[in-house]
Amino acid sequence: MSQLILIVEDEPSIAELISINLSHVGFTVARAFQADEAALMMRTISPDLVILDWMLPGKSGVQFAKELRANPATQSLPILMLTAKGEEADKVHGLDAGADDYVTKPFSPKELVARVKALLRRHAPSVVEEKALSVGPIQLDPISHRLTITMPNLSPKSVSLGPTEFRLMQFLMANPERVHSRTHLLDNVWGNEAYIEERTVDVHIKRLRAALSPYDCDRFVETVRGSGYRITKNPVET
Repeated sequence: MSQLILIVEDEPSIAELISINLSHVGFTVARAFQADEAALMMRTISPDLVILDWMLPGKSGVQFAKELRANPATQSLPILMLTAKGEEADKVHGLDAGADDYVTKPFSPKELVARVKALLRRHAPSVVEEKALSVGPIQLDPISHRLTITMPNLSPKSVSLGPTEFRLMQFLMANPERVHSRTHLLDNVWGNEAYIEERTVDVHIKRLRAALSPYDCDRFVETVRGSGYRITKNPVET
């Protein structure tokens, strides 16, 4: 069965262009013109990826992306943001809202298709090392795909992570105390895929820390200024 791509775009000509190009390479396509229409459709269909326009009538694409990320049923759904906004601050805003990648209008249909394929590869289930990992109170089980925090005299707490944050955490925990540059993380967590910017690493590190912060475990993920990131067994006390 071909993978289903949901296009949420209010400009019919652009939606048609995307639809034609995706269909030509074998994807099944569904289209919605507003966020609320897309949400209604997703009660009966389960897309493998959403192409989401930033500027939509009614609810914005940014707000809809946030809602998708807040819903356990769609929190891991790949989102490709499509917009005319091209400034770095706008890209960061879109990524912070939950988008996994970002395409600026006008765009090359071939590049768009390549980005869709890359996102789907990145989110595809993969065979992972079965070794359980532990750093301080943090435990990661790649088989059950669970991250838990165990504090003294308290029951373990489960931490919800998206697939990219989970892979990022797994890589860091498998290589504790080592500093990894953004390029190194892109190669090892995202793979050798085109179009992924180094700034994307910062956004996912921010999401990872946000998930760990309620348990005071975000401090285990350290920024090494000018070099990159590492996970440490002995974080600095704050």
